[in-house]
Amino acid sequence: MELAFIPSPSRGVLYLGPIPLRGYAFCIIIGVFVAVWLGNKRWIARGGRAGTVADIAVWAVPFGLVGGRLYHVITDYELYFSEGRDWVDAFKIWEGGLGIWGAIALGALGAWIGCRRRGIPMPAYADAVAPGIAFAQAIGRWGNWFNQELYGKPTDLPWALEITSSSDGRVPGTYHPTFLYESLWCIGVALLVIWADRRFRLGHGRAFALYVAAYCAGRGWIEYMRVDDAHHILGVRLNVWTAILVFLLAVTYLVVSSKKRPGREDVVEPGADASGGETDGAEPADAADKAERAEDAGADDEAADKAGADATADADAAGDEARSGKKA
Repeated sequence: MELAFIPSPSRGVLYLGPIPLRGYAFCIIIGVFVAVWLGNKRWIARGGRAGTVADIAVWAVPFGLVGGRLYHVITDYELYFSEGRDWVDAFKIWEGGLGIWGAIALGALGAWIGCRRRGIPMPAYADAVAPGIAFAQAIGRWGNWFNQELYGKPTDLPWALEITSSSDGRVPGTYHPTFLYESLWCIGVALLVIWADRRFRLGHGRAFALYVAAYCAGRGWIEYMRVDDAHHILGVRLNVWTAILVFLLAVTYLVVSSKKRPGREDVVEPGADASGGETDGAEPADAADKAERAEDAGADDEAADKAGADATADADAAGDEARSGKKA
């Protein structure tokens, strides 16, 4: 007898007249708003303009949704193209099914297009939005709770998830709430990136790489707990292999980037000052420009001092000559 468990919603959709309000879609939308809001604050703090993150998100979010859906449909094609299935269901994104690997990959392509149009370095933008993406994932995972999907192995732990639906091969019972594990992990990843970015002033895409590596480390063991159907390679789920590969790539980038391009970008957006304001269209000078101007100013001051000293010496000489003439 279970003394405690996490109940599942009786249904994942409510109807406002003929309009369906789906819990899964709401989680995705709220996550996007949180990511843009936090990304905007971090972008301004790094010297960018307010609103730039949202402008680029107009490109990144649709690309990310398409990429996430494509990854899911390709890796679980039998759900849509096998006998007895309707391929039209592949377009019903509101029913669930987004692969984070495809979402990040194609979302990055959309962000690159937006950054290129604005003349903004893509790595700096990625660093600014990295923690927000992790928070968005934490919120979005609750969409799986509304849909009663992607849970783990059976358990009688007090925080077990109760599954009540028997559709699509589900067996009612209590299971590990892997959606909750991943949600909490993503919150931890976001806080880790924020702390590390403040402590070490990560730049040139390293904050984003840290987010990717930390997320993959958690996704690997959480994915291993899941019991939903998945493709396996050498007895291991495909997404576990993907997490291992992406983790290694992220760590490699962290190491190589820190050696080749240490420090952080001085300018992240043309035409914005250090506080995120306008500078009359002038691009803020970097450290080298500031040093050069300071050196020029010092040279001017030195020349002025020399000219003043020469003038003083000439005046003294003229005075001595005048006094000598009077004595003669």
